[in-house]
Amino acid sequence: MKIRFLTLLACALACLTGCDKPADSSSSAPSSDTKSKGTIGVSLLTLDNPFFKVIGDNIAAEARKHGYETIVVSGDKDPAKQGNQVKDFIVKKVSAIVLSPCDSKAIVPVIQEANAAGIPVFTVDIPCNEPGVKIVTQVATDNYAGGKGAAQAMIEALGEAGGKVAVLAFKQAESCILRVKGFREVIDAHNASGKAKIEIVAELESGGAKDVGFKAAEDALQAHADLRGIFAINDPAALGARAATEKAGKTQIVIVGFDGQPEGKQAIKDGKIFADPIQFPDKMGVQIVDAIIRHSKGETLPPQMLIPTSLYKKADALKDPELK
Repeated sequence: MKIRFLTLLACALACLTGCDKPADSSSSAPSSDTKSKGTIGVSLLTLDNPFFKVIGDNIAAEARKHGYETIVVSGDKDPAKQGNQVKDFIVKKVSAIVLSPCDSKAIVPVIQEANAAGIPVFTVDIPCNEPGVKIVTQVATDNYAGGKGAAQAMIEALGEAGGKVAVLAFKQAESCILRVKGFREVIDAHNASGKAKIEIVAELESGGAKDVGFKAAEDALQAHADLRGIFAINDPAALGARAATEKAGKTQIVIVGFDGQPEGKQAIKDGKIFADPIQFPDKMGVQIVDAIIRHSKGETLPPQMLIPTSLYKKADALKDPELK
């Protein structure tokens, strides 16, 4: 009996210390003196990218203030894995589900399952605008306008000479598709005005990651020896592009990124990236929780709530107290 008691005690301690918690998830609960109002299930595109980590952390912190527990997991850019995570949220009967879809089309069936179960679904950063699903609201950066800002920065940097530009895209995420759309539209309008032509000679897949962005930039440099600029849809891809230009000895190539992560801002200060339309993932996390609470009280929300970007350049970086 003594041995059995010690075994049970060890198991209980193991549960309390969270040894069995999955590596790609985190959870938070209200303080002990606050009665839980429910659980918010959050599945983000990835937690490897600091941008999404900030969103997840702010959702958890804000939810805790309002008496909600949270489960934050990483979809790891895998639609099947994310689908299973949503199914798990449904089984757990969470109060709300927050998604940044790994694939906006592939996620449709499980969102429909959540709809059928009566669980409200919200999207953050990456929308799901597919037919047949009910999304309460989308909280996101104004990615389309941000893409336009990136194009304006590229036009400024290339000056009167213009030149050839490559785009490092991420077609799996609708937010990144919007960035490229805005970028292309401004470049097209610039060219139509009769000013020095900026020619988009390649649109390559970056995966939104440094290693894939590096390879994509290498391919662009090999195909276009006279390349003058690269627009990358996020900071990891932009930093990968910078590494490729350094390896090729072509550091004069202008790189415009997107996000405003600390590493990206530091690269702007160091002159390695020209500019970023910066996002505010902390605001997105707070606003999505506010939307959940407002919806729970019966308030009708707009289909989307967009947070403007701000163009961040070297002058901003030199005044930034958070940088080295």
